[in-house]
Amino acid sequence: MNARLAAGVLGAAALGALGWVAAKATPGLAASALPLSLVGILVGLLLTPIIFARPLRRLDAYLRDAPVADLSVALVGLGIGLVIAGLLAVPLALLGPPIGNLLPTVVALVVALVCMRVALLRRGDVRALFAHGVERAGGAAGGSTAPTAGSNGAGAGDNHQPQILLDTSVIIDGRIADINASGFIIGEIVVPQFILDELRHIAGSPDVLRRTRGRRGLDMLNRMREEEGAPVTIVDLDPRDVQEVDAKLVYVARKLHAAIVTTDFSLNKVAQLQGVRVLNVNELANAVKPIVLPNEEMSVKIIQAGKEPGQGVGYLDDGTMIVVEDGTRHLDQQVDIVVTRVLQTVAGRMIFATIKGQNTRGPFNGSRR
Repeated sequence: MNARLAAGVLGAAALGALGWVAAKATPGLAASALPLSLVGILVGLLLTPIIFARPLRRLDAYLRDAPVADLSVALVGLGIGLVIAGLLAVPLALLGPPIGNLLPTVVALVVALVCMRVALLRRGDVRALFAHGVERAGGAAGGSTAPTAGSNGAGAGDNHQPQILLDTSVIIDGRIADINASGFIIGEIVVPQFILDELRHIAGSPDVLRRTRGRRGLDMLNRMREEEGAPVTIVDLDPRDVQEVDAKLVYVARKLHAAIVTTDFSLNKVAQLQGVRVLNVNELANAVKPIVLPNEEMSVKIIQAGKEPGQGVGYLDDGTMIVVEDGTRHLDQQVDIVVTRVLQTVAGRMIFATIKGQNTRGPFNGSRR
């Protein structure tokens, strides 16, 4: 049934009943109960959809995009509210007409809405409470609960897991698959359907590079679903009112109260501005790089000349650039070096060094003597 039509029917029923009860409860208006009831029905049919048009649109959008878990929590809150309202209805009805006739209904609506709101605000605690109850019930019935496949040892009834959303860039990047396989991700990996559709679109692109990147992303997803690690779930959440993929991802993250994993700098900033937690794989990669201190010795292969005369450039296994003074004389050679300075830049970390055993002074280690 259309939401506006449903609101009109409910408004007509409520106002019609209100007109009937008010007429019966008021001395001298009992004979006008039917006309007042008909007026209430007409007013409800005409005005209720207009007055509640905006809330109805918001409710319709929420019900279309809301996770099933949130709807379940809302129903639990509604049930608790109706139970409380039922307990309050008996003493309220003793107040007598007309208050005793109307007040229980009003209280029931208010209490039900308040309980639904509280349940949604504390959805995490409600899920954890029911998950704990299911786990205890399962343990009492079977002695113990075995972990389900893909749950990483979590209890079979434990559905209260943190969720993280993956964007297209981090899936194509591929490092998230290694992070997941290592067991560092706790919870559930969620991939919205529109992200999967974008990957398929990229994989079908006529451009060879884009097609390769799209297919790599699909391969990474299949790998993560097959390997041990956090479970990967594809969810059919696609806010139709939002067009841009990044905006959709932020919208879904706010709905699910989930974090976003990305390598996209722009998405990182936009999500943070909207209060969404962002996990940037590039920041993680910089954080786990080994710490290098001045005067530390290491071995590196000089593979190319640097920007300044005489400089050679090499790289560590993690991709960190090393600029070696007087390194051009040792191109394509493995040499022992001494670190002179470590510079942290926006693009990453750079290490400046000299050849071991030389007293060369470069522009980053003082002047030549």
